This record gives sequence, C-alpha cells and structure tokens, in this order.
Amino acid sequence: MVDRELEQLATETGCALKNAGRLVVTAESCTGGWVGMALTAIAGSSDWFDRGFITYSNAAKREVLGVDPATLDEFGAVSEQTAREMALGALRYSPAHIAVAITGIAGPGGGSADKPVGTVCFAWAERNLALHSAKHLLHGDRGDVRRQCVVIALRGILLLLAEQKTAIA
Repeated sequence: MVDRELEQLATETGCALKNAGRLVVTAESCTGGWVGMALTAIAGSSDWFDRGFITYSNAAKREVLGVDPATLDEFGAVSEQTAREMALGALRYSPAHIAVAITGIAGPGGGSADKPVGTVCFAWAERNLALHSAKHLLHGDRGDVRRQCVVIALRGILLLLAEQKTAIA
C-alpha cells in the first residue's frame, strides 16, 4: 500500500534538496530507516540522498555516530542531546550537508513516567551552520508513532532549507 502523503512529502523534500544543491544523511533509531526508505523511494534520490545510519542500540549510537557515552548516561538515548549528537555524527561520517536524527520510544513498551511511549526526539543539522532539536509526544500504536516521526523529520528538513533560503535572500 502506497502512502500518498509520505510520498508527496518525500518528493517535496527531494526537490528542495536538489534545488538547494544539498545532500541529506539520516541517523535513525526508533524509525529503523523509514525516513531513508521514504526518501529513496523517490526516483532520482541519488542526486540528494547520501546515506542513512540505523543506530538502534546505544552501542551503535556510540560506535557508528560517535555519541558520547556521558551524554547517554546523563540524558539517555531518548533525549534532544543524544539526537543532536546523532545528527552531528552523521554529518561527521558523511559528505552530506544536512542531517536529520530521530531517537524515541515507539512502543508498545519501553516507556517510563519521565519518557512515556510516544516520546521522540529529533535533530536537524546543517554542516557548520544550524543545529535544531525538538521533543514530541506522539500518540497511536507503534506504526502510527513511527509514521508521524517520518513526517516530522521531512518537514524539519524543509524548514531548515527554507531558513537557509531566507538567510541568503
């Protein structure tokens, strides 16, 4: 089954990246590569998609993206601090210009009083420029939460590109 909204949003994101002459890299945990899958489902995505890192475990976040163990110890895997380090690490290990990172609790288990199921942290980074992060509490089942993450991630890329375009104008 084709998800028309995600396809349209991924197409819009790809066009914006191509028009800006930018490559994107993803660093995904709870989405398991869904953002990368949505982007690479678009024909011609090799013009603007570099690679994706799926770093589900804390060990992978440390080993593959260089997330500081102290950050994981102090703030946990599901934190804006970790998402920010994931995005910066993705840029460090890629020639891409823009990174998006996602880490969260999609459920149905794994939540706590401080971080209930549906807590997801995002970060968007542009090489040597912007670094933004956000925390969302999403609702629905595991699939719903993960799908919402993809939408938020893609919209964040579009906002980052729009910010950049405004700063240049």
